[in-house]
Amino acid sequence: MKSSLYIHTPFCVRKCSYCDFNSSEDPGISLDEYVLLLINELSSEAGRFKVESAPTLYFGGGTPSLLSARQVAAVVQVVREQYGLEKDAEVTLEVNPGTVTPELLEGYLAGGINRLSIGIQSFQDDKLRSLGRIHTSEEAKDAVRMARKAGFRSIGIDLINSLSGQTLQEWATELQEAIALQPDHISAYGLTVEEGTPFGAMAERGELDLPDEETSAAMFELTSSFLRSSGYEQYEISNFALPGCRSRHNQGYWRRGNYLGFGAGAHSFSREQGFGARWENPQQMSDYAETVRRCRPPVAATLLRREAMEEFFFLGLRLLDGVDLDAFKIEFGTHAEEEFPGVIERMTASGLLVRDGGQLWMSAHGLILANRVLCEFL
Repeated sequence: MKSSLYIHTPFCVRKCSYCDFNSSEDPGISLDEYVLLLINELSSEAGRFKVESAPTLYFGGGTPSLLSARQVAAVVQVVREQYGLEKDAEVTLEVNPGTVTPELLEGYLAGGINRLSIGIQSFQDDKLRSLGRIHTSEEAKDAVRMARKAGFRSIGIDLINSLSGQTLQEWATELQEAIALQPDHISAYGLTVEEGTPFGAMAERGELDLPDEETSAAMFELTSSFLRSSGYEQYEISNFALPGCRSRHNQGYWRRGNYLGFGAGAHSFSREQGFGARWENPQQMSDYAETVRRCRPPVAATLLRREAMEEFFFLGLRLLDGVDLDAFKIEFGTHAEEEFPGVIERMTASGLLVRDGGQLWMSAHGLILANRVLCEFL
């Protein structure tokens, strides 16, 4: 099969206050030991999956930029040899400012990385401190400049809005500073307060001064209008790119494409079984290491037909291109209107969805109320 690949790196210098990803300041293993586990897992699973080719490879975390250039190159080489990494593959590494040097970035490029996703999150030092980030605004800007100088031609940055105490004008300034760096891709997410995180505990105690829904909606609208006027196309709810610079890897997720995840807590999805199957590696490092050493793959959970139908809309409608209702009919052998009676008609009548023949997508107003729209299909 053809499949994108994901490599998880659960190491952090310091865990961010909002993060609920599988990551730790002390995973209980060295980076060298972890890379060996990754290589062993990649090698043992290659025979089981028989991947014909891999169009994308993504190093996420955690903080993948804690890996040395040598370690990254070793993983890329295994993927190239055993998974058919395509010659023009998009190979992305997430980078945290404050963890990279010019020499390290040059090493990443030489080792096969051709795209960086830099987790800036904010250009305000007080906001960065409240988020638990280890870098300053100037270090964030320096990371982008160093990446350009190192030779990277595809650079994305991540930003978060609707932060505690943040005003609409402050967010406007953040966007202006972002485009001044001329990144090829911008991901602009609204803050989500997750249970089990320090922010979750603070929210329960009433210690987060978060913007109200009206202000958050205004931030979303400002993001869309400002970045579009600056030459970026909005191709997903929170993602913007210069022409030709969309994230190929992430589009695979939203289109329910095959992806294989490696590393502690990594997720995988395959369309090879029925309506799709999902599985997850153990999150605890000791459990993951034992699984790799014993060559015991996780048990896959096959999706029910109804679950796959819901995912078709829940994921596909995130893209501004929307979903193809004819493709739904081909895959599931039925019309979407029959499976979700009244939903499409109601959402189009209210102006939240737009339909043109067999194509269905969210309107500008629908994007603001995206959670409400998407939940209609669950």
